[in-house]
Amino acid sequence: MNTMSEFAKMDIFFVVTTVVVIILGILLALIFYRVWRILGHVERFSLLMSDEAMLVREDIAELRQNVKREGFKMRYIVRFFKGTLSELFGGSKK
Repeated sequence: MNTMSEFAKMDIFFVVTTVVVIILGILLALIFYRVWRILGHVERFSLLMSDEAMLVREDIAELRQNVKREGFKMRYIVRFFKGTLSELFGGSKK
């Protein structure tokens, strides 16, 4: 003889399924939250890289102007790399 009725079996199935769906929903929400934060960090990093690239472009434009105005002199190349490297490693350009 069947000790559990069909309705009791369905109730247990739906309760277990509901708990699993809730747990999976919470896990997916946590994963999406982490991905959202990572994308925010990537966006900030790309903005910083864009700013640094603009500074390097400005330095190269300045170097080209100096070379056009006064001819090729090694001191302009040295000054360019010195300024770029000091900015890259946290110093200030003079």
